[in-house]
Amino acid sequence: MSVYTLNLRVFWPLLTCVLAALLLLHHLALRDAETSAAEDGCRDPDPGALSLLKYVLAFALCYFFIRHCASRPGDEGKRAGLGRTLLLEGHGRARRELLEEYYEREVRLSPHVLGHSKAHVAKLVSELVKVGRTDGPPESSLAFRGDHVQIGSSYEEHKVGSPDCFDILVPLRLPRGLVLDTVVFGKTPGGPPLCTMETPRRSDWTRKHRTFCDGFLHPHASSSASAAVQRLSPDCVLRWFYAAAQRCLAAVRYPFEQRCALSLSLGEEQRVQLRLTPRSDYVCCHISMGVRLIPAFPLGDSAFLVPATDPRHPGEDLWAVYFPKQEQRLLGWLKSRLPSSGSCHLKVLQLAKEVRDLGGQTLDNQARAEWKGVLSSYALKTAWLRLLLATPAEAWEERHLVERLEDLLRSLRDGLQGCVMRHLFLGGDAGALLPESVALALPKLVKDAVPSNLWEGSSQASLELVAARLSYTWAHLHRLIRLGRPQRSSLGRGLHCKHIEAE
Repeated sequence: MSVYTLNLRVFWPLLTCVLAALLLLHHLALRDAETSAAEDGCRDPDPGALSLLKYVLAFALCYFFIRHCASRPGDEGKRAGLGRTLLLEGHGRARRELLEEYYEREVRLSPHVLGHSKAHVAKLVSELVKVGRTDGPPESSLAFRGDHVQIGSSYEEHKVGSPDCFDILVPLRLPRGLVLDTVVFGKTPGGPPLCTMETPRRSDWTRKHRTFCDGFLHPHASSSASAAVQRLSPDCVLRWFYAAAQRCLAAVRYPFEQRCALSLSLGEEQRVQLRLTPRSDYVCCHISMGVRLIPAFPLGDSAFLVPATDPRHPGEDLWAVYFPKQEQRLLGWLKSRLPSSGSCHLKVLQLAKEVRDLGGQTLDNQARAEWKGVLSSYALKTAWLRLLLATPAEAWEERHLVERLEDLLRSLRDGLQGCVMRHLFLGGDAGALLPESVALALPKLVKDAVPSNLWEGSSQASLELVAARLSYTWAHLHRLIRLGRPQRSSLGRGLHCKHIEAE
C-alpha cells in the first residue's frame, strides 16, 4: 500500500503565497471601503479590527516564510533521496535500505547462472586433468595427480560482479624417489607465508637424474652450510605446467569446440589461464569465463604449495602456502553455528568488497593498484573470518547487517592504523582462535612458523592513507553509489537463459 508523504518544499512556499494573496486582497478591499466612505462623507467608526487582522496576516506570512527557510536543508536531503538521508541520519533505516537496494541491483549473483558456470568449469577441468594423470609417479618428470581443488570466492559463495572467473588448484606429482624439504623462507620474518622446496644436501637422486635437475632445479647458497642447495623453481614448473595443459587441452578439445572456443594463455604474472568463449547457449547466458589453473604440490594435512613471487627478493624460488581444505572446513563450521535462515555474514563480506571497489574507482592506476593490493580479497576475507570467530552467532542476523559491516570496516581501519593484519592460520593465535577440528589439521611446519602479517611489506604511510580513504569511502558511500558502476555489466543478474525457460 502506497503512503502519501507531504512535500514540505512545496507546501511552505504555497502557503506563504496564499497568505500573501489574502493580505493583498484584504488591503485592496480596505482601501476601496475607505475611498467609498470618504466619497459618501462618512468613515468607519472602528477600523481597529480590520487593522488587527492585517497585522495577524502579516505576522503569519513572516512566520511561514521563516519556517520555510529553516526547513530547507532537511528538505534538500529528502529530495536528494536515500543517499542524502544517509548522511543526515547516520546509522538508521536509510543506510540499510541504501545497502539493500545496492546489493540487489549490483552485487547479488543469480544462483542459477553461478551454478551453471561452475558446472561447465568443473566438467572441462575434470576431463583436462584426467588426461594428464599417470598411474604412478613419473620417473624423471612431473605429472598431474588427476584431481583438482576448487578455491576462491566463486566456490565460497561470496563472489561479486559476475560469475566469470574461477580459481582451480591442480595438484602435481614429483618424480619417483625425489624428496624435497619444505623450508620456511627466513628473509621475510613476519611477512606473508613463503617457503622454499629444497633437495637434501646428500641426495643420490639428483646425481642420477641430471635432466630433471637442469630443467627444474636452481642452485642457491645455503645459510647454514657452505655447499649450495637445489631449489625447485616455480618459473620452470609453470612453463612445464603450461605446456602439459596445452597437450591435455588438445586431447579434450573436440567435444567442447562445438559449444565454446577454448584457449590457454600464460600471462605476464606467470598465470596459466583457460578461457571459455561461448558459441551457443551451452555456456549459460553467453558468459565468457576465465579459469585460473594453479599448479600445486601437497604439503600435507590438505595444505598446498603454489608458485609465488616477492618483489623484495627477486630471483628467489619461493612458494606460498594455501589452506583450501582448512578454510572450507572452517566455513562449514561457522555456517553450522550461524542462524539457519536470515544470516547476513556472506552479504557483509560482499558489501565490504563493494566498498573497496567504490573507494578505488576515482583513483589513478598506480594508486588503485596499491589500494586493491592492501585491501586484497584475501585480506578482507581474513578480517571477516576473524570477526565471525569473535562475534556471537546471534549478532549475524539479517537485521544487524549495517552494524556488522561497520564492525568489519572498523577492524580493517584499526588494523591499517596499526599496520597489522594477522594471517588466520599463521598469525600466532590459531590455537586460541580456531576450532579444534581446524587447528589440529594444520601442518607442523606452519604451526612452528613466525607469526605472519599480511601487510608486512607495505609502508606505514601507505597503510594510513588507505585507512583514511576507507573511512572517507564509508562516510560518503551514498555519493559513490550515486556515481554508479558503468563498467559493470549485468552478467549473472537477470539474463534470460533457455534452461530456465525450459523449466
